[in-house]
Amino acid sequence: MQQFLDDTFFMRQAIAEAQAAFDKGEVPVGAVVVCNNRIIARAHNLTETLNDVTAHAEMQAITAAANVLGGKYLVDCTLYVTVEPCPMCAGALGWAQVSRLVYGAPDEKRGYRKFAPQALHPQTAVITGVMAEEAASLMKNFFRIRRNT
Repeated sequence: MQQFLDDTFFMRQAIAEAQAAFDKGEVPVGAVVVCNNRIIARAHNLTETLNDVTAHAEMQAITAAANVLGGKYLVDCTLYVTVEPCPMCAGALGWAQVSRLVYGAPDEKRGYRKFAPQALHPQTAVITGVMAEEAASLMKNFFRIRRNT
């Protein structure tokens, strides 16, 4: 799989989704799925909007991308997400057989690496730290505002 546009370009798109979540009062996590150097799905957290604990950005993006591709597997796709996926999302990414996972900020408390480090498909390449400061800043600002209201 050839990378024409770089990971930073696509992570900026995920951060724009996270900002949309922030603006709606959702935890600011955003995701995009890229296939053949083209964004085929965009999503952000919708857990509050849908009153659904499973409505994480990654889950929404996986569903949207599968609909675009007409199948459940995301082979030859990259998922860009602003924060390290939780175990639920990592498991779904594993079942979807996503080829690459690129995330920004680590999640030391609830990230998949702490609870389910083997959840991803064994052939999934993982790239971490892309625009991590920007992603972490958005999360910190969100929770600082929530604590003060």
